[in-house]
Amino acid sequence: MARRIAVVFDSAGTLLHMYRVAKEASTGNILENIESTAIVSKKKGCGLVALNTEKEIILHSRRTMSLFDFITEYRVSIGISCSKGKFTQDIACEVIRGTSIPMGDVHDVLEAVTSRCPDSIYLAAGLIVDSEAQSIPYVLSTGGQVFGKTLQTIQSLYAMEVDVYIASGDRMAALLQLAEFINIPRERVFAFADPLMKEKVVLELKSQYEKVVMVGDGINDLLAFRAADVGIMTTQQGDKRPEELRKAASVVLDDIIKVVDVVKGL
Repeated sequence: MARRIAVVFDSAGTLLHMYRVAKEASTGNILENIESTAIVSKKKGCGLVALNTEKEIILHSRRTMSLFDFITEYRVSIGISCSKGKFTQDIACEVIRGTSIPMGDVHDVLEAVTSRCPDSIYLAAGLIVDSEAQSIPYVLSTGGQVFGKTLQTIQSLYAMEVDVYIASGDRMAALLQLAEFINIPRERVFAFADPLMKEKVVLELKSQYEKVVMVGDGINDLLAFRAADVGIMTTQQGDKRPEELRKAASVVLDDIIKVVDVVKGL
């Protein structure tokens, strides 16, 4: 017999309040709080690429070392968090190989996030790769702190015998820190979940549950919203959300704790 309800959460901007920093390759400027998924969604052949490694390993590298040499020498894998059009790890690697992005740029964004959010439960580094232009327009870092009512929300859902999952474009090591803090089992965490994978997670859960709810805040949650029985868009991150995402959502909430009331209504 199918269990009654499952709720799938995105992490960044949904469970976590994020601080985002980008270094623009064309100018060298440090930009705050750019919405990387929105940038990727605007151009075919673009992808948001995550470096699957720890901050300490990145900062141990030489600033003058190229990004490709770092990935090769330190055997760092990459993950595709979201993309538009044809975009694979092999395509990303070829573009990275052909560019001269120094690790100093990655150091800069990591250090900027660390100085602004020293108590982050989550810290990641990555880049936007443009395969058509054969360039890396932005190097990125993000740090996150759990929203004040995130833990209360998860606990309330558990008290209602609701099963909770995470499907996020972030790397597994970072997500497991979050999952442990809010008591979500490892087997219910899906890392490097691009829009198609998020949709797949929701569809597979629909075969196991009477109702599946997707909670997110970015354009990479659009397909999962459409696949879910209920799509909940959260706005507590404070960034402007794409209108297309808002239209796809069943409900728009300004506080994650209100997810509990929506689920009660089911």
